[in-house]
Amino acid sequence: MQISDLPYPDPGVPDARSGPRFLLWLGRGQIGGQIKSLCWGLVHFCGVAGLPYVVGMGVDAVVRRDGPRLLLDGALLVLLGVAISAGDAMLHRTAVTNWITAAARVQQLLARKTAELGSALTRRVAAGEVVAVSTGDVEKIGWFVEAVSRFLAAGFSVVVICVGLLFYAPSIGVVVAIGVPVLALSVLPLLPRATQRADVQREKAGKATELASDTVAGLRVLRGIGGEELFLGRYREASQEVRKAAVRSARMWAVIAAIQVLLPGALLISVVWYGSVLVLDGRLEVGELVAAFSAVATMLYPLRHFEEIAMAYSFSRPSAQRAARVLSLTRTDAPAPAAPAAATAPAPGGDLYDPATGLLAPAGRFTAVVCGDPDLAGRLAERLGGHPADDGPAGDRVSVLLGGVALDELALDTARTLVLVQDKDPVLLSGTLRELFAVPASGAVEPGAALAAAQCGDVLDALLQSAPDGVEDPMDARITERGRSLSGGQRQRLALARSLATDPEVLVLDEPTSAVDSHTEARIADGITALRAGRTTVVLASSPLLLDRADRVVLIHDGTVAATGTHRELLHGEPLYRAVVTRETEEEQRVARTELPRLEEARLERALTEIEESA
Repeated sequence: MQISDLPYPDPGVPDARSGPRFLLWLGRGQIGGQIKSLCWGLVHFCGVAGLPYVVGMGVDAVVRRDGPRLLLDGALLVLLGVAISAGDAMLHRTAVTNWITAAARVQQLLARKTAELGSALTRRVAAGEVVAVSTGDVEKIGWFVEAVSRFLAAGFSVVVICVGLLFYAPSIGVVVAIGVPVLALSVLPLLPRATQRADVQREKAGKATELASDTVAGLRVLRGIGGEELFLGRYREASQEVRKAAVRSARMWAVIAAIQVLLPGALLISVVWYGSVLVLDGRLEVGELVAAFSAVATMLYPLRHFEEIAMAYSFSRPSAQRAARVLSLTRTDAPAPAAPAAATAPAPGGDLYDPATGLLAPAGRFTAVVCGDPDLAGRLAERLGGHPADDGPAGDRVSVLLGGVALDELALDTARTLVLVQDKDPVLLSGTLRELFAVPASGAVEPGAALAAAQCGDVLDALLQSAPDGVEDPMDARITERGRSLSGGQRQRLALARSLATDPEVLVLDEPTSAVDSHTEARIADGITALRAGRTTVVLASSPLLLDRADRVVLIHDGTVAATGTHRELLHGEPLYRAVVTRETEEEQRVARTELPRLEEARLERALTEIEESA
C-alpha cells in the first residue's frame, strides 16, 4: 500500500478484543510495508555495524604499512557510506509510509464505526474520548507501527556487532557480548511505572479535552448565564492537572534516557580500559582495540531504538486499547447470533412494531408516542432506528420489526434507508444549505417543500442577510459549525427539513418542535401531516399541538403501552395521559380524582332540591 493509494477500499475487520491484539492485527495488515522497511533498515544498520571493523582493519593496514590493504579499506568505507545514506533515506521513507497508512486505516475504521452507530456512539463513549482516539491516539498507534521495523533492524545490527567482535577480537568481544544485553534490559523495570504515569497523563488530558469540547459547544448558553469564568476556571484546573501529570511522566522518561546514556558510557570506559591492558600485554592489536572501541560507540545509535520501541509501545498500548473499545461497539448492546447473510428487506407498506413496549405504528399513519420519562423516549427512538437494547424479559435482545423483519438483521444501509431517526439534538455540519440537503433521499420531496413544511422562511432570510455580497440564493448561504450562528429553534427546524427531504419509508422524530413557539409549532404540525401523508411517521412528543394532528396516539408508561387512541379521547378518558400532556401536579390529579366528583354530586343534589321546591 502506497500513500497515493489511500484511502483503503476496505480497511478490514479489526481484532478489537484488546489493545495488543489490535496492534498485532494492524501489523499483519502491513506485512509488505514492514518487510520493505526492515530490508532498508538492515542495509542502513548493517552499514553502521560494518564501520568499526573496516576502521580497525584500516588502522592495522597503517601500522603494517600495507598500502593496497589501506586502499581496499578506503573503498569499503565509501561503499558503507553509500549503504548507510541510501538505507537511512529509504528506511525513513518506508517507515513514514507505514505510519501514515496505519493511521489512515485506524481513522477509516473509526469513521466507519461512527457512521454505523450514529448518535448512539456518544451515548456509550464520552465525546472527549472519541476526540482523543481520533486524534492523539491515532498518531501514537501509527508511531508504534512505524518503530517496529527500525527496532528489528537495529536489534539485528547489534547482534551482528557482538558476533563480529567475538570472531574479530574474542578477548574483548566477550565483554561487549555480556554488557550489551544488560544495557538493553536495564530499563525494563522502570517501564511499568513510566507507562502508568503516561496513562494518568492521557486520562487527565482526555478529561480536559472533553471539558473543552463541552465548553465550546455550550459557549452560547454560558455567555447568556454568565458562566464563562466558571468553566474557564475549571478548564484551568484541568489543564494544570495535565501539566503536572506530564511533568511526572517526563521525569520518569528522563531517568530512562539517562540510564540509556550512563550505562553505555560505563561500558565504553570499561572496554577502553580493559582493551588498553590487553594491548600493553601484547594480547590485543591496536587495530582490534580501535575496532572494539568503534563498535561500542557505534552501538549507542541502534540501542536508542530499544528505548524508542519501549516508549512507542507504552504510549500506543493504552491508545490501541481505547481504539479497540470504540471499534468493538456494535449496533446492539448484546452480540447478535451469527447469520449467514443479511435479511431481505421487507416489502413496502409494513407496520413498525416494538416488542419491548408493544408499540405499533401502522403503515402510512401518523403515530404520536407520549412517554412520561424522557430517557425512555430516547431509548425507544434509538431502538426504533435499529439499535436494540437488552430490554427483553430475561435480558434478551429485542429487535424492532418492520413488516415482520428485524431491523438489526438488515444491512446497515438498507435499515437506514427504510427508517430515519432524528434525535433531540440533531447536528448541522458547516457548509452551504445546499450541501446540508445533499443527503441520500428518495427524490420525491424537494428541499423547498421540506423547508416550507418546517417553517424555515425566517431561517432562509437570516442566512441570506448574513451571507457575503453576491449570494442571492439562500441555498448557497453558509452555515457555521454546528449552526451556532442560528438560534436553537432555527437549528431544529433546519434539521427537521433535512429529515423531511430524505423521505424515508418510516420517519421517527424525537421532540422535533421543543424549541419553537406554539404558533410556529402548530404550522409545523400541519406541514408534517401534509408532507408525510401516506407515509409512516412516528413522533415522540408531549405537545398537544402535535398530538392533536396525529392519527393515533400511544401512551407508554413504565416501559409498556398503557393506552391507545386519539388525543381528545385520551385527554378525556385517561388521567395518566392527561397528567403527562397537561403537566398536572400530583395535588391536581388528586383533586381531579376525589374533589371534582364530590362537587359535581353536590351540584346535582342542589339542582334536584330546587326542582322539588319549585314543584
